[in-house]
Amino acid sequence: MASYTIKKGLNLKLTGAPDVSIRELPASPQRVLHPAQDYPNLKLRPKVKEGDQVKRGTPLFFDKKNPAFQICAPAAGTVSAIEFGPRRVFAKVVIDVAGQDDCEAVAPLSEQAVLGTDRDTIVHQLQQFGFSSLIRTRPFDRTMNPDQPPKSIFVNAMATAPFQPDLAVVLPGQESAFRTGLAVLSRLTEGKVHLCLDGNKTNGPELTGAPHVEIHSFKGPHPAGNTSVHIHTIDPISPGDVVWAVQALDVIRIGTLFETGKYPAQRIISLAGPGLKENARAHYKVQEGSSLAPVLAEQKAFDEVRCVAGTAFFGPKVSTDSPVRFHGHGITVLEEDRSRLFLGWLLPGLKRYSLSRAYASTWLKPKKTWTLGTSQNGELRPMVLTGLYDKYMPINLMVDFLVRAVLAKDSSEAIQLGILETVPEDFAVAAFACPSKMDLCGIIQKGLDQIEQEGI
Repeated sequence: MASYTIKKGLNLKLTGAPDVSIRELPASPQRVLHPAQDYPNLKLRPKVKEGDQVKRGTPLFFDKKNPAFQICAPAAGTVSAIEFGPRRVFAKVVIDVAGQDDCEAVAPLSEQAVLGTDRDTIVHQLQQFGFSSLIRTRPFDRTMNPDQPPKSIFVNAMATAPFQPDLAVVLPGQESAFRTGLAVLSRLTEGKVHLCLDGNKTNGPELTGAPHVEIHSFKGPHPAGNTSVHIHTIDPISPGDVVWAVQALDVIRIGTLFETGKYPAQRIISLAGPGLKENARAHYKVQEGSSLAPVLAEQKAFDEVRCVAGTAFFGPKVSTDSPVRFHGHGITVLEEDRSRLFLGWLLPGLKRYSLSRAYASTWLKPKKTWTLGTSQNGELRPMVLTGLYDKYMPINLMVDFLVRAVLAKDSSEAIQLGILETVPEDFAVAAFACPSKMDLCGIIQKGLDQIEQEGI
């Protein structure tokens, strides 16, 4: 097992970590999907209409460009509503759950059976149930394209960002599904499958002895757990290369799909953050499409909160009655902080967080955990070339110059500076530290979109 130490980054000392217990959230009588939000880059076409009866795993939509890829119902029942958004995109689908959980089924495959199955059959089953979207293509972070086999696949089994589900909590009892999922990935490429473990903690034999993969260990502050750091360190991307990436939690879901032959709608997510009451911060066993309002809306710690489908660093905003989405593994709740402190920059700041050690609190209370909200503590300012971003970027690229190249719409220079090795989330810590309050993640996303449209 190869070990790597990452020195650049930041571990945010934030209150609100989830408890290691697993609780079960009661399923809602309705299941809600948001296809346009969950699959923004696909042109979806319906396979059902309002009033149709569906089973768990029944196809609801397919991709116009790739009809083999389907989005399936997470529960059996009746399609009671299909709502449209701007330009007639499918904004919302509601399924009224029936009493009996009927489901579509295919032949189950064990770990050994998967190893003896041809690649086309495995790809077909992944696309048939929509699970191919859990495997992301680099560059551009899109759903895997089976017609472009990857030179390698990276499985991320570590989470250095705050409050993501702990694999040590989720994995017990699902070791067989995890091994089967790894076997599935090994059949999708002629290259290597790399399993990246968290060197900051002790890993059990189910991870250190995982089959069908090469094992690597990464130690250091966030973003040492980002897949881009692993790819850059082990098997860097050059123009024309294709690499696939998948989260270990999703490998379990893929393995469950193949072992049971049925659409697995139940999984474990984390609900945490300082915006939730302490007794509500935990890992939850949930049903896909069920409402999270019993926790997010009824257990919030402040009158106004912001729910982020991701981490305190990065993720889209969702409502307090958000359903369990197909993608993502947790929701972080923060206080919607609109307060302003008069002459705050003149005060000693005994109770204020500072990344640059401008306040006395960072010297007097270096180990304190902080209850932070959504305030940026300032407005957008001119970008100054300081090199500060590079302090938080483990990937070997010059962030200041890359951001300027994207703003200037100079795709060639952005590619030369290494943008193809990254995804927007890689710049979240730099954006948190940015004194100019710039949306670095949004800027990088626009740059990647431009390069994808123009073609490499």
